[in-house]
Amino acid sequence: MIVLEMGELYLLVKNNYDIILAVLLSGLVTSFLTKKLKKSSLDAIPGRLGLPLVGESFSFLSATNSTKGCYDFVRLRRQKYGKWFKTRLFGKVHVFVPSVVGAKAIFTNDFQLFNKGYIKSMADAVGKKSLLCVPVESHKRIRRLLSSPFSMDSMSKYVHKFDKLISERLKNLADQGKCFVVLDFNMKIAFDEMCDMLMSITDESLLNKLEKDCVAVSNAMLSFPVMIPGTAYYKGIKARENLMTFLEEMITSRRSSKERHEDFLQSMLDRDSFPDDEKLDDLEIMDNLLTFILAGQSTTAAAMMWAVKFLDENQDVQNKLREEQLSIRRNKPPGDILCLEDLNKMSYGLKVMKETLRMSNVLLWFPRVALDDCKIQDFEIKKGWHVDIDATHIHYDPELYKDPLQFNPSRFDESHKPYSYIPFGSGPRTCLGMNMAKVMMLVFLYRLTSGYTWTVEDQDLSLEKKSHIPRLKSGVPITLTALKDDN
Repeated sequence: MIVLEMGELYLLVKNNYDIILAVLLSGLVTSFLTKKLKKSSLDAIPGRLGLPLVGESFSFLSATNSTKGCYDFVRLRRQKYGKWFKTRLFGKVHVFVPSVVGAKAIFTNDFQLFNKGYIKSMADAVGKKSLLCVPVESHKRIRRLLSSPFSMDSMSKYVHKFDKLISERLKNLADQGKCFVVLDFNMKIAFDEMCDMLMSITDESLLNKLEKDCVAVSNAMLSFPVMIPGTAYYKGIKARENLMTFLEEMITSRRSSKERHEDFLQSMLDRDSFPDDEKLDDLEIMDNLLTFILAGQSTTAAAMMWAVKFLDENQDVQNKLREEQLSIRRNKPPGDILCLEDLNKMSYGLKVMKETLRMSNVLLWFPRVALDDCKIQDFEIKKGWHVDIDATHIHYDPELYKDPLQFNPSRFDESHKPYSYIPFGSGPRTCLGMNMAKVMMLVFLYRLTSGYTWTVEDQDLSLEKKSHIPRLKSGVPITLTALKDDN
């Protein structure tokens, strides 16, 4: 064994100081880079997860409870971290995906690598057997059985009902000459039309009672999931129980009655004697009835509200749309109602609808859960993480849409890059109510622009608080003026 005396050690260090310093620095740099690279490879997406269970949930709820809307939570973090960022909401890690490449990777791998993902309060509101929440193995069967009643062919028999209802109610409001709130008007229209189409419910007092409970359930969808009396979540879950009791009683009554109805519920009950894989059980029927109403009413009504707002701000677009709709009206007998063939002639109306959906983003993002470790573009995604396809960011991307903040329906004269326009999602989970929403919007735009001009009485752009979709706090109050009838 070699033993160095203190003097010898001193001379060794002195004579080789530069070499020893270089070795020490090299070791420190290597250690630092190893840790940095290891961390980078495991955690390349910037962001803040916060505490394990709470994360940034309170910041998210704070944004939801503001007049800037819940998307302000996303906007602020993107400013801080960049286009890609991660956060933790209600105990789950969320990654916001801002690109068409990422959207394609997720949409085309639904079922294989990803499943639908919602925060607990939203899943509790719609129910565990809702099409939005069922596991992969159940989804294909339920969607297949639900698809036919929502095809465009099936929608065709409801066009005249939608037209009659909208036409009569707009005329009553115009005759009264009173200001009314477009959002409220369309929430009621959408709710009444869907209840008629789904369950043949037309009684006004019953509709009002059901709508009150549905509003409570909707308000619970982005609330903190604790059953404390007085909270939005508690009220929503209790309202859901009321609705489930009502639907259960209706199903029992239908089965014991010889009376037939031409509606969605009847089409499901007609399958009672079918094999299990060719029918829905009662809870599947009830959860999906509620899902259709909750998802369809608020989104469609909000989109129609935004259409009125955008058309008011863009008079040239409004005039061009009115010209098309009046042309259709003049070619119909006086007092005649719309049919599906009329809707197919509304080429510019369809572009106005598409541009409204692009700009309003009533579905801000599409949530999915990673079923296994995977990679999206260059980012590592861990099993169990939520990946949210950010439709809002994609629809406002200036590389995809020139002047994205300008309301310009004519931009849809040309085709767009795949996955750059996703208001209804894409792939095997494309929104099932898409055709119903299109029909409602086109009929509403036809009756509004071919029969009236209007004045918006409140130009406030503040958003409604506690809403999971962007809706103006004012609801867009308008006063109608009837056009001279030259039909």
